[in-house]
Amino acid sequence: MLLLALDTATPAVTVALHDGTSAIATSSQVDARRHGELLLPAVDRVLAEAGLNLDAVTGIVVGVGPGPYTGLRVGLMTADTFGLALGVPVHGLCTLDGLAYAADIEDPFVVATDARRKEVYWARYADRRTRVSDPAVDRPGDLDLGGLPAVGAGALLYPDTFPDARAPEHVSAAALAALAAEKLAAGEELEAPRPLYLRRPDAQVPKNYKVVTPK
Repeated sequence: MLLLALDTATPAVTVALHDGTSAIATSSQVDARRHGELLLPAVDRVLAEAGLNLDAVTGIVVGVGPGPYTGLRVGLMTADTFGLALGVPVHGLCTLDGLAYAADIEDPFVVATDARRKEVYWARYADRRTRVSDPAVDRPGDLDLGGLPAVGAGALLYPDTFPDARAPEHVSAAALAALAAEKLAAGEELEAPRPLYLRRPDAQVPKNYKVVTPK
């Protein structure tokens, strides 16, 4: 097994190679505006670090969000392209699940990422591997989480709602790959690589635009 994992659902552009036992090469950069520019060089970097060619990859793992439309689609389209070119399966995983898996917390907790517009993408977890609520997008002030520990950049942004915020701040492709490898080894079926947007994109067609057609 050699999994190429990547995620662009948050400001982190993160890539990893995982051999089914551990991550053998990783790259992570935080830049919310340069997903498309940073992702492919990061893939080249991890392959070079591992001393492997892309055709050695046996499967792709991609974070499906939730996340903003523009950043999220960069990772998903890249994953689909690699899968088609290599003829290997493309597996989707919720980005929040990757953050949860990397958390050093044994009790119930929350994962929250920054959704912009003064909102967070979030979900509850019974433990690192078990999500107990569907991902949602809400204003932090509307949430009553009973002071549960929380991980993710969204938790750090809103201390009144998340008073017990902890690491990690951003998702790691290494954690996504490790979770995927664990699930695949157990015979579990992973998600389809389809985006989890939760809300409409920021860019909208004007409601009252005029259509100009030649006479």
